[in-house]
Amino acid sequence: MKIRMCAVCLLAASGAIGGILGLSSAANGEHTRFWRQTDYADFEKGTRKGVALRSDGWLAPAPHFAQFADPNLAYLWQVRLDSRGRLYAAGGSNATVVRFDEHGAATKVFESQELSAQTILFDSKDNLYVGTSPDGKVYKVTPDGQKSVFFEPKTKYIWALALDSHGTLFVGTGDKGEVFAVGADGKGQLFYKTDERHARSLALDDKGNLLVGTDPDGLILRVDVTTKNGAAAPVAAHAFVLYETDKKEVTALLDDAKGNIYAAAIGEKPKTAPFVPPPVIVQSAPQAQITAGGQVTIEAQVPITATAPIPFFPSVTGGGEVFHIAPDGSPESLWSSREDAVYALSLASDGKLLLGTGNHGNVIELEGQRVFSISASAASDEVTALVPGGGGAVYVATANPGKVFVLGPGQEKDGSYESEAFDAKIFSQWGKLTWWGENGATSGKVAFYVRSGNTSRPGENWSDWAGPYSNAGGETVTCPSARFVQWKVVFRETDGGGSPNISWVNLAYLPKNVAPSIDSIIVQSPGIRVQGFVSPVGGAGAPMPVQLRVPPTYNPSGPAAAVSSEIPKPVKVEIPPQGFEQKGYRSVMWSSHDDNDDDLAFSVYIRGEGEKNWRVLKDKIDQHYYSWDATTLPDGAYYLKIVASDAPSNPADRALTTERVSDRFDVDNTPPAIEHISAQPGSGGRGDVTLTFEVHDPASTIEQAEYSLDSSDWSVIFPKGSLSDSPQESYEIALHNLSAGEHTISVRASNRYENSASAKTTFTVTR
Repeated sequence: MKIRMCAVCLLAASGAIGGILGLSSAANGEHTRFWRQTDYADFEKGTRKGVALRSDGWLAPAPHFAQFADPNLAYLWQVRLDSRGRLYAAGGSNATVVRFDEHGAATKVFESQELSAQTILFDSKDNLYVGTSPDGKVYKVTPDGQKSVFFEPKTKYIWALALDSHGTLFVGTGDKGEVFAVGADGKGQLFYKTDERHARSLALDDKGNLLVGTDPDGLILRVDVTTKNGAAAPVAAHAFVLYETDKKEVTALLDDAKGNIYAAAIGEKPKTAPFVPPPVIVQSAPQAQITAGGQVTIEAQVPITATAPIPFFPSVTGGGEVFHIAPDGSPESLWSSREDAVYALSLASDGKLLLGTGNHGNVIELEGQRVFSISASAASDEVTALVPGGGGAVYVATANPGKVFVLGPGQEKDGSYESEAFDAKIFSQWGKLTWWGENGATSGKVAFYVRSGNTSRPGENWSDWAGPYSNAGGETVTCPSARFVQWKVVFRETDGGGSPNISWVNLAYLPKNVAPSIDSIIVQSPGIRVQGFVSPVGGAGAPMPVQLRVPPTYNPSGPAAAVSSEIPKPVKVEIPPQGFEQKGYRSVMWSSHDDNDDDLAFSVYIRGEGEKNWRVLKDKIDQHYYSWDATTLPDGAYYLKIVASDAPSNPADRALTTERVSDRFDVDNTPPAIEHISAQPGSGGRGDVTLTFEVHDPASTIEQAEYSLDSSDWSVIFPKGSLSDSPQESYEIALHNLSAGEHTISVRASNRYENSASAKTTFTVTR
């Protein structure tokens, strides 16, 4: 078991945290980082050559794997051995079966005009049976090469063949889901009809009963086989569903000597009725018909009605799964994948279950306890068939393209694994390489190499491999400083003592220190104070909360935005600030980032427009905001400068700073002046009065004016021209039907910084 220590990260509950402040690593005064790879997801990104990858995150020498033959076919569906140990492979297109000699040279032993030789089988006399699709037949090829049509089920597809100890050939077909039993004389009859569309796979259990895997409900059926007195072929006595898988199609069945049943299934079950392609008229090619006597005749070209051909490797959604059914009937899932399908099952010489998979052409070995290893990767998309050979070897057939490989016996010599290229994000110096493993991985049975470069893909423009490094406790690598790095491990051939394996690899590196960045500065509206805690709201005299304008989040793109495999670091979270109304205060907020993840300290400076020198408002700030009492400043235009320093995380001689200046903003602490207020008799007669006055502000525009007659409620009055857009505005309003006697009119005006002034005038109305 591998135990790894990692940091616990706190996630900000508010989206504003990341936008304003971000997350920064807890500084310990050191830039040294570590690129660590330790689990399956890390190692899967690399390139293996003769190295197996286990699902629990181990690298080890893989079984020997090499190409045995290339029959020049698009795909192979099945491989079998005859009694003399000669290897045969079936595939297409057209339907073809070839025999290989000990050197992999292929000899064609069968060919027909059907699209594919889907399945093959040998009987005890080395007669070869070939099932073809679509619109297929079962052909028989004798040891001396005589070919004939053995059985024609009149079905669309022949998917699988199975032969029992009595010489009965079972034929699994589609698209009616029928299984036929055929005697040695070629006479066959319907043995069992499923309720499925396809009898997709067949096998015989240890008691001689037939196992059937179906499509589209993914059933595993056991059909009891009995023979009635005088009957030429067996009949189905009873059918029982051993297990209904979660998948659509059971592609392979395997039974061992102990009564264990293994099944592979792929694809999502259809949620609606399956789509049946409409009939299309196609022109048939001239057909070579083999008669029962072995004569070949050519049929004339005739139009035929057929369904559109289905692809032999359709896109499989839902992935694949492998199941085990114990002798007592209890099922369990052994392996599953959301991406890879399983087309073939076999047992290795040590009894471990082998899976032939697509869509990456992998041979997977199940280790038990849901642990598996990718033992080999073929240069094809799908592994379609597996068959044990002599001496512990396993023959592996593939599709796209169709080739034959041999797996084992023994392990690969000098297998190697190259990691993915690691992006340090910044030009870096490389330090010590350390690793850990077992069975000699720390004592000379493995050799490591490291290279570096400044392009995302390793190639000719990278450095040469530096090494070998054999000290697992740590050796400083000698490849040049760069942005990207890659390591390679070679498993050396040993004289025994077990195969070495690798659990984790760790590379130290020191990024070049770069200056921090201030990404945005926002000066808040006048009269807002920013605080780093939530003040009580609702009590007498409590400030009113306001919505702050938040600086945008730094969002890198391109290579620097890639997720690294670096060891997680502790993080600190800055509590999002809150904004409140407080007259006379000004506030500034900013966002920043540091590519080294350094802790930053900030200083805030201010300068009046036309001035040369910056004055310190506040230094040694560790948050991303600052508020101050602006009533101490003369009226006028100002600028703020934010200076960021990474000194908290660096020695003094390596600390770097950066600065950014805010947009221009105004400070106005002076109220406007109300002038020339007058109330004169109006032109409408007695009781009418016209009020006029002017408002002037030395620094900003007039925001609003109001009047109150004889202490009544305040009423808004618009300036002449209706727009309040100038530091000087004139106002006039007509008052009607005032009562005789003395009256007082009060006026007040405020500028955009909420500075206000008031004035009044008294007048008498006579009747």
